[in-house]
Amino acid sequence: MTVAQKPPLDVMICAPRGFCAGVVRAIDAVEKALALYGPPVYVRHEIVHNKYVVESLRRKGAVFVDELDEIPPTGAPVIFSAHGVPKAVPEDARQRNFFAIDATCPLVTKVHREAEVHHRRGRHIVLVGHAGHPEVIGTMGQLPPGAISLVETIEDVTRLDIPAGDLAYVTQTTLSVDDTRDIVEALKSRFPAIVSPHKEDICYATTNRQEAVKRVAPQVDAMIVVGSPNSSNSQRLREVAERAGCPVSRLLLRAEDIDWSIYGAIRRLGLTAGASAPEVLVEEIIDAFAERYAVTVETVSTADESVFFPLPRELRGEAAE
Repeated sequence: MTVAQKPPLDVMICAPRGFCAGVVRAIDAVEKALALYGPPVYVRHEIVHNKYVVESLRRKGAVFVDELDEIPPTGAPVIFSAHGVPKAVPEDARQRNFFAIDATCPLVTKVHREAEVHHRRGRHIVLVGHAGHPEVIGTMGQLPPGAISLVETIEDVTRLDIPAGDLAYVTQTTLSVDDTRDIVEALKSRFPAIVSPHKEDICYATTNRQEAVKRVAPQVDAMIVVGSPNSSNSQRLREVAERAGCPVSRLLLRAEDIDWSIYGAIRRLGLTAGASAPEVLVEEIIDAFAERYAVTVETVSTADESVFFPLPRELRGEAAE
């Protein structure tokens, strides 16, 4: 098909999109450990929720495990993922004499510290998050059983069976800003004295990416979010696009996952990427559309990001030597 025969397609790319500072730090931690110590470098859980990234690191010598008991006795580095881990995991690593490196996103660590402070002050904690997500498991695992109650919906708030005394809430960092706002309002309505975080727990990257999608989604015929199905922030971006009025909203890992029957008559396509999706996959999808359409690309920017997190201490400068 010649360019003249191709139907026109305007691609509106959201900015910011893709890797956030916490994801960059976690991936860099694995790559720096591989460079310093050579393979294998063991990683508990997917370092970030993206299959492309995980497979790329695996080819370089990273070994991904679900639990520490899958790792043989070793002096090789053992890295904890960006999502954070329960307190029992570093303790288990210490007992096994592992060289453990914690690549938890500092913004997740902030939530852990908040929960610990509330607990020390005698407050029961309500965690707004998704059951079973590694970040939620890690946050709940900072404190003794029963110290934290998890809510996922407004209905969960109405069903909470906790004393109405000293309460505080924290949230998962990758939630829908709008959903969380509604749940927090329900919490404050039921428990007016509940203590809020000093600063919003939902991370800057999640908020910025959702705001960009809200700007673009009403203007396009379809929206593609590049990301993995198990990525919470990517799933939320798809939902945000849907709610903002985009008629077709899909979460795709790669160009090969495109269902072309959906996109036949579109004239405007929105494109973004979850915080754990690399830019190369965004470019791959643009290239796939360019084979079938006469593509023009426009970037719609709603925020500038300059956040940087240094590597874990064990991998920095003199400590690494």
